[in-house]
Amino acid sequence: MACLLEVSAEKPGNVTPTHAFHDMNYEDFLRGAVALGPEMARAGYRSVGATILAAITARRRWTQANTNLGIVLLFAPLARAALTGSGALRDRLRAVLRHLTLDDARAAYAAIRLASAGGLAAEVEHDVRAEPTITLREAMASAAHRDSIAAEYGSDYAITFERGLPALQSALAQGASAGQAVVQTYLELLAAVPDTLIARKRGLEVAQAVSAEAARVLAAGGVFSREGQRAIAELDAHLRVAKDNSLNPGTTADLVAATLLVGLLEGVIQ
Repeated sequence: MACLLEVSAEKPGNVTPTHAFHDMNYEDFLRGAVALGPEMARAGYRSVGATILAAITARRRWTQANTNLGIVLLFAPLARAALTGSGALRDRLRAVLRHLTLDDARAAYAAIRLASAGGLAAEVEHDVRAEPTITLREAMASAAHRDSIAAEYGSDYAITFERGLPALQSALAQGASAGQAVVQTYLELLAAVPDTLIARKRGLEVAQAVSAEAARVLAAGGVFSREGQRAIAELDAHLRVAKDNSLNPGTTADLVAATLLVGLLEGVIQ
């Protein structure tokens, strides 16, 4: 459901029901969502790494487009936390993250290779093409400076719980529909956290400029005013100018999906 709510909202620059990319479309994301559900439901009795690998394997049976690697990496620890232990969800998540192992890293590396993720050409520390020598949490920590999804593993999902969830709650409290709340949450996250997918493709300065544009959209009212809605349309048009989709805030979309999963688990979304 979190995946469906995320991709069905008309978020600027992303694949949506009315906008496709040259290599993936809305239907690919629907197929990916269908594949993820059963695999996340099994997260309570297998390791995080095994869930990540199983989810990517299942997705590839439905579509070859890499629609949800980031979502899978974010969902697997959350799903295990939701299905094990007791107490607050974030406390359970902390425990899951602190018990990640070398085997989790090994399975996650295999999943990333299987997903045909972009950005693997450059050599980096703890390269996923090599055999891991550290735990999955440690590997994510080494990539935190260049990837907001990796950074979530080291911060106990600070962006999701401390920025995304309050933004979602606020939008819903102001009377936004589910789709509007998703867009508003997306804008809030994009304004606060430069998108690391854009940064990898176009550089940090470009990512920061996109964040500044999102902040201007929010200042105009976001989804809650006509001026804000016009600004959303203008931002969307700007982000789609790049024919190679290099201005797509894809990491922000993944963080929105994680926020929605938490919102569903916590009863924020009914």
